[in-house]
Amino acid sequence: MGMQLEVNTMVVTKGNEERIDENLFKLEKAGYRIYPLDIEIELRKTKDGETSGMVIPRKVVWENDVTLLTYELVSLNSSN
Repeated sequence: MGMQLEVNTMVVTKGNEERIDENLFKLEKAGYRIYPLDIEIELRKTKDGETSGMVIPRKVVWENDVTLLTYELVSLNSSN
């Protein structure tokens, strides 16, 4: 039997991100997901929402049917 795997080209937080350091965040997502590492991708609060900024995924860990993503925030779009 195979393992279900999702390929993601943007980070969708749904407000569940946790700050580790000044521009470094971690996010826990259900299931196993692949993110491109070390290149800029879009950050969104919801899948269909507007882009909130750009991030660089730095680390992906799969464990117990959960993906732990560590990413660096490189730019944030402001509504001002």
